[in-house]
Amino acid sequence: MARLARIDLDAGELDMFAGQLAAVLDHAAQIASLDTSNVEPTAHPLPLVNVLREDTPVPSLDRDEVLSQAPAVESGRFKVPPVLGQVP
Repeated sequence: MARLARIDLDAGELDMFAGQLAAVLDHAAQIASLDTSNVEPTAHPLPLVNVLREDTPVPSLDRDEVLSQAPAVESGRFKVPPVLGQVP
């Protein structure tokens, strides 16, 4: 697998990781051998409940007050440095 993943491992690392991979595969085989025919499929082990508050409209901040506290403003908007470089 290390060769397929193009990972350069020495002999000691190969032995260590081979043992770890064998343990993972053994554990997966144990899980695969369990009888789950009477287990109902689930997407999550616990029942999920929406814990967010109701979305109710509230008055927004005053635009002029907010812009007055900004470091830079241009045309009634926040002025920020270009993300991808200078615009031609």
